[in-house]
Amino acid sequence: MTCCKKILVVAAHPDDEILGCGGTMAIHADRGDEVYVVFMTDGVSSRGSKDSLLENINQRKLSAMKACKEVGAQEPKFLSFPDNQMDSCSLLEITQGLENIINKIKPEVIYTHHDKDLNVDHRLTHQAVMTACRPHPNNFISEIYSFEVLSSTGWNSTSVENIFLPNVFIDLTKAWERKMRALSFYNYELKSYPHARSYKGVKSLAVFRGISVGLEYAEAFHLIRKLHK
Repeated sequence: MTCCKKILVVAAHPDDEILGCGGTMAIHADRGDEVYVVFMTDGVSSRGSKDSLLENINQRKLSAMKACKEVGAQEPKFLSFPDNQMDSCSLLEITQGLENIINKIKPEVIYTHHDKDLNVDHRLTHQAVMTACRPHPNNFISEIYSFEVLSSTGWNSTSVENIFLPNVFIDLTKAWERKMRALSFYNYELKSYPHARSYKGVKSLAVFRGISVGLEYAEAFHLIRKLHK
């Protein structure tokens, strides 16, 4: 990673950004990069009663703003696709909504979901990113990475084509505490261990990814595209 770039994290739901690359976001911000986040859905409207819906949406948005601020990102942008029902929208509609943001920000680096996650919103978010970022002359996007999200990435069927295979590892030694503080704003989304999406689960994954490459903590990514100009 080099300094003074525009970074865009495209996440399906608020909390995916911190689970997937919260520490890396902090490291980018420390290096002087501008870090932007866009959420495709509100992350909660598919749950609970209609009476509490607006309150839950507002709570999740507030959590997202606090979490992004903690890791040095800009105030996040929110699209309004239906939570856990993005497949009810056309890919064209989803892609066009995302393209508008990408064309305004003009990021050089994009982070998004693994294309084989169990969650349908994660998969469609990945597909929309790849469609919106299809190569063309004078393209400003030079790097695209996918990240893993505990539970969704690991819960799909265990066929070879579904496995997340990281080939880029980011040292979280200096950013680990900020990742965990950011995650605490989504405390109501975390479960008790041994659930995958628990604080201990998050730490266990960071330790595992770290020791895979001789580090204490790491976030792991799959490099999808990198252009050397």
